[in-house]
Amino acid sequence: MRRLLFEAEHDAFRESVRAFLAKEVTPHRETWEHQGIVPRGLFTTAGTAGFLGMAIPEEFGGGGVSDFRFNAVLGEEIMRAGAAGAGLGLTLHNDICLPYFLDLANDEQRRRWLPGIAAGELITAIAMSEPGTGSDLAGMATTAVRRADHYLVNGSKTFVSNGINADLIITAVKTDPRERHHGMSLLVVERGMDGFERGRNLAKLGQHAQDTAELFFRDVKVPATNLLGAPGDGFTYLVDRLPQERLSMAVAGVAAARFAVDVTLSYVKDRMAFGVPVASFQNTKFRLAEMVTEIDIAQTFTDRCIEALNGGELTAADAAKAKWWCTELQGRVVDTCLQLHGGYGYMLEYPISRAFVDARVTRIYGGTTEIMKEVISRSLGL
Repeated sequence: MRRLLFEAEHDAFRESVRAFLAKEVTPHRETWEHQGIVPRGLFTTAGTAGFLGMAIPEEFGGGGVSDFRFNAVLGEEIMRAGAAGAGLGLTLHNDICLPYFLDLANDEQRRRWLPGIAAGELITAIAMSEPGTGSDLAGMATTAVRRADHYLVNGSKTFVSNGINADLIITAVKTDPRERHHGMSLLVVERGMDGFERGRNLAKLGQHAQDTAELFFRDVKVPATNLLGAPGDGFTYLVDRLPQERLSMAVAGVAAARFAVDVTLSYVKDRMAFGVPVASFQNTKFRLAEMVTEIDIAQTFTDRCIEALNGGELTAADAAKAKWWCTELQGRVVDTCLQLHGGYGYMLEYPISRAFVDARVTRIYGGTTEIMKEVISRSLGL
């Protein structure tokens, strides 16, 4: 089905992104998968090419265009290139972290941070999850105690994407431990601060090129000037920005599912079994027909959500619908496509194998499928 979401400028942007990925990412993907991290130079190269901070005002070195369609193009092309792990850091930087700096930073903070974020010289991350808390953000134990012109931060975070590479970490802390939701604030912890340490780069099932770290804070002296927004409003800030984060994951889920079908179509047309192409079997035809139908339906919904986000109308419930449905679809599709590959689908040299392991976490991060259904049920008054 023809998509009506994009205009000529987005199509041109897509061609540029595709060429960038073919040159700067695809040749190095295997190396980065084994190393468990992408080089910092990938961010500066992407920044120079105009693929970071598209929504940052031009005066700070950004694109000056607040249009999530550009973000969607970048996310889709990363999935099309089979580079989920290598590219996640870029979409995290643009789609998830940047809105906090754009919406909450004061003038001094914007001057201090935005140019480096746009250039890829200041890599961003967000630290919310803690050992033992899971989805219960209000139950976090990391504290920030005000001392004159600074905060003393103590605690730890885990599952922090970009955690090894990051220079600026938006850190959710308790500034009032007596409160749950209303006692949370957001502090930007910077590379090199005394008492701030990174743990190991966590070994994961998939998305191996994405550095995911544990972070430790021991009496880290963070200037009060690194507070984002107002103290005590951190939970509200997180909740307000989750719809864009979840939509980004939905966009990637649909694109990853489409990539899986594309590589499978090519495979079954060439692979012979019992003297005929695997594509000639009715089961193959029917499964592929089912998958492309579901992908087109999901694509239509996510495209509508992108329009709603650009118009300031995307609700938490609709973003949750997109996130859980599209990531669950991604999981079903890559599993079916791997099955259609037979034994070769289990071999790492085939793209479907990487797509399979990369897909599993998408139903967990950004809010589990179960949490998404809880969000939707609340919108029903339940």
